[in-house]
Amino acid sequence: MAEPEPPTAPVTVAMITRGRPAGALHTLDRLAALPERPPVIVVDNGTDPATARALLSHPSSPRVLRPGRNTGAVGRTLAVRHARTPYVAFSDDDSWWEPGSLTRAAALLDAHPALGLLAARTLVGASGRAEDPLNGVLAASPLPPDPRLPGLPVLGFLGCAAVARRSAFLAVGGFHPLLFFGAEETLLALDLTARGHGVAYVPEVVARHAPDGAPRPGRTALVRRNALLTDWLRRPLPLATRRTLGCALDALRAGPGAATALAGTLDRLPRALLRHRAPLPPATERAVREVERGTARHSPASGAPTEVSR
Repeated sequence: MAEPEPPTAPVTVAMITRGRPAGALHTLDRLAALPERPPVIVVDNGTDPATARALLSHPSSPRVLRPGRNTGAVGRTLAVRHARTPYVAFSDDDSWWEPGSLTRAAALLDAHPALGLLAARTLVGASGRAEDPLNGVLAASPLPPDPRLPGLPVLGFLGCAAVARRSAFLAVGGFHPLLFFGAEETLLALDLTARGHGVAYVPEVVARHAPDGAPRPGRTALVRRNALLTDWLRRPLPLATRRTLGCALDALRAGPGAATALAGTLDRLPRALLRHRAPLPPATERAVREVERGTARHSPASGAPTEVSR
């Protein structure tokens, strides 16, 4: 007698990878071992046919999408469009999910229709014993509890440790193409919140992240560029202007990555203003300012990097 088919999981895992086949295959191994047996969609942002063949030959039979170019974080949006489940969990080629976490996430999304995205607790390293620093930032969110949501309302998340309601994600357009990669989560969190889809930190849902520790040249500039572009896209114009002038001053002082961040911002600014600017509604803008004030109180010397600028 044939074994019965496992129940269809309500969560698809969307994974992006580029040029790291060993990591991607290891992640597929971990996802295939989950009791939920989630369907997996892999977006290969590289152009190496050997990597695509390796992914396609994995025993878990993931669906592999090959856009033929590096789409950055927009690859996640491509995967979500191809998913056929109500919820989508994100992984990178160095991250996966703890057993049972996707089941818990789906149950919470079922029980809370206003929840658009669940930000998970992230454990770091091969042993999974270290806390990602963002966990503490999210856990200290100054936003008031929302009875419609589980956990704590937040305005940010880690891209490889989130589970989204597919309909809400697609309704706001997913990850914004103007940002490409680097702190791209902030804009999505703001857009979800602005449209009434709550974002909440739920530490009972756990993701694992095992980065290889290799240097990431240019990362600082990308993150700062995208923070500035997010300001121009959604925040009041005087604030965006002030922060961009601050970046220009840092560039004159040879601050790390400032000149590159400024150049990248100015290059994309016409498109941001002419095609994509949509200021946040007042309630969401007030929430952003509350988060910024709360983080500044806890880390006044650091320039207050928060979940809003992750």
